[in-house]
Amino acid sequence: MAPSPAPRARVIVLAGPSGSGKTSLSTRTGIRSLSLDHFYKDDTDEGMPRFPTGLIDWDDPASWHRDQALEALIELCMTGTATIPIYDIPTNRRTAERSFALDPEEKVFIAEGVFASTLVEDLREAGVLADAICIARSPLRNMWFRFLRDLGEGRKAPHVLVVRGIHLARQEPKMVRGWIDCGCRPVASLDETEAALIAAA
Repeated sequence: MAPSPAPRARVIVLAGPSGSGKTSLSTRTGIRSLSLDHFYKDDTDEGMPRFPTGLIDWDDPASWHRDQALEALIELCMTGTATIPIYDIPTNRRTAERSFALDPEEKVFIAEGVFASTLVEDLREAGVLADAICIARSPLRNMWFRFLRDLGEGRKAPHVLVVRGIHLARQEPKMVRGWIDCGCRPVASLDETEAALIAAA
């Protein structure tokens, strides 16, 4: 049997609550980041998870194309390029596609998202995982910064942001435990997370 080809690059999985600073951390480290939010399903997809009020629960993994995200990350690691959907959060749908290509000198990149931890074991088995990190800081702090960001970007109606924010703040301790169970190591502050990302690269 021929040996499996060596990966072109490896991926650092960065999990954390919405609003915890994942995207800004990637910018600060200078390591290229791919947001896995672009793999959300359209709101018209059948079987979308919902709250009792009828609102879609965008923080349920069932609202996300996990297998498509995994396939794209493995392809990017092995070949250096992958086709990524472009998802428009205010309208809850994919609007286009783009090519995500690594530069020749890039040997590691970040994949960040709320559901990123669900990919850790499969990425490890594929031989493309560099590290897996999750941000574990105050839920109230995350709730405030998430609300400011989402309101400023017009991601959802204000009442939806409030309902979602309260729900997430209550769920975050459980979410962090789940990320750890999936293989992520928790980091309590953004400065420490930045240092961990740089070390992993």
